[in-house]
Amino acid sequence: MSYIIDRRLNSKKKSAVNRQRFLRRYKKQIKQAVEESIKKRSIQDMNRGGQITIARQGTSEPVFHHGKGGQQTPVYPGNKEFDTGDEFQRPQGGGGGGGGGAGQGQASNQGEGEDDFSFSINQEEFLDFMFDGLELPYLVKKQLMDATLFETHRAGFTQAGSPDKLNIVRSLRAAHARRIALSGSHRNEIRELKKQLWSLENEPVTLERNQQMHTLREQIGVLEKNKKKLPFIDDFDLRYNNIVKTPMPSSKAVMFCIMDVSGSMTQSIKEIAKRFFILLYLFLNRNYKQIEVVFVRHHTHAKEVDEEEFFYSRETGGTIVSSALELTAEILQERYPRHEWNIYIAQASDGDNWEGDSHRCSELLNEKILPLVQYFAYVEITNGPHQNLWHEYQQIHDNHPEQFAMQPIEDMADIFPVFRRLFERKTKGEA
Repeated sequence: MSYIIDRRLNSKKKSAVNRQRFLRRYKKQIKQAVEESIKKRSIQDMNRGGQITIARQGTSEPVFHHGKGGQQTPVYPGNKEFDTGDEFQRPQGGGGGGGGGAGQGQASNQGEGEDDFSFSINQEEFLDFMFDGLELPYLVKKQLMDATLFETHRAGFTQAGSPDKLNIVRSLRAAHARRIALSGSHRNEIRELKKQLWSLENEPVTLERNQQMHTLREQIGVLEKNKKKLPFIDDFDLRYNNIVKTPMPSSKAVMFCIMDVSGSMTQSIKEIAKRFFILLYLFLNRNYKQIEVVFVRHHTHAKEVDEEEFFYSRETGGTIVSSALELTAEILQERYPRHEWNIYIAQASDGDNWEGDSHRCSELLNEKILPLVQYFAYVEITNGPHQNLWHEYQQIHDNHPEQFAMQPIEDMADIFPVFRRLFERKTKGEA
């Protein structure tokens, strides 16, 4: 077995192993600090590392030092007033201030605490804490893909292979079995000759008897030598572990991101929607390397776009939400068969929709989309009363509580908590 010791150094000459131990020990506090920092970040800085601050309590690392022992007599240079054992009163009044020099501000005789502890984490660590405990709900393995994913496992033994795969126990068993099989006739003859020798030993001593016994002993000796000439182990006895590769069912998944960019979506609402989808996009790229993402923007008409246009295009117009759902249903039928793909959809809107179109959205979801998807997440971005689309979707949620999830977002601070509620780790049967 190989042991790898990581002796790389980071800042302040502390090893990377100690740093990872520190991150594991204060995982909960760091995770809370990361969630708080997300609320204050711009879209461009959403996935970057940076400075994280947690409470200092308990963050000191243990050190080895010499304990006090024997008799000690401290000497204080310039001390002419006190000797060892002298007692003096504590100064009256409040505690001292922070920093150097005289304290500033009003002293207090209540409360206690510790300074905050700040340190930096890189992008990789930041994303780990951001998406800890999240997953795509109800992801299942579909039919075999092209031969890109394989699993290796043991499949018995073979007589040919590389030395590193040699199975010593099986080889010795095979050698022992070969020696038993090839020496069977010799052992039978030796057994018969020994029976004759034992019978002669009970007869009266004569010259003829002694000659027969001598002849039998010579024959037994020859047979024993022939039996020992069999090699202890031969190339024929070697057995190697047989390792085979089998194709694995792949968890192919596709995520549809549907964003309303109509005129009713103000700039602040669009900013919140973009932040939500950027979080989702980072989460997918971070945890699911093989996933495909389909971006759909809509106002009165829906259009499939690329990542750049989805997040930065300024096109706007009226509001017909059903156009996006119709386009999504068409893409599902053409490119993503249900028996091959795990299908997920995330939709963000302010809930405002053209009169009568919300009922059409409900029909599309019930008839063409929900029968195909694993999970549908809808977020409504508004700080006022819910719009007609929310009330229509509420009926769908009541009928499909596991498959269809919906959450409201009022301001920037709600984005990450809502995101965690929609994509927290869950299993089938959890509503």
